[in-house]
Amino acid sequence: MNLWVLAVRLTGLGWYVALCIVFGIVGGLALDGLLETKPLFMLLGILLGSVVAFWGLYKMVQPLLNAAASQGKNDNGSNS
Repeated sequence: MNLWVLAVRLTGLGWYVALCIVFGIVGGLALDGLLETKPLFMLLGILLGSVVAFWGLYKMVQPLLNAAASQGKNDNGSNS
């Protein structure tokens, strides 16, 4: 895989994680302001945003890891 393609993918993953957590915080703050329960929904938003972010991160990185593992097997198999 080209180094630039990998760099752009990893940058996109960073933005995805950041936006999931920020949207969780903003949504929690909005619900807290609406329902007057100051820290509750913000904390739940952080938790939910983090879970969604890292689950999505896992699902997006898994094909890259599988491709690297299969490429490593092919490289080792051809040298034998």
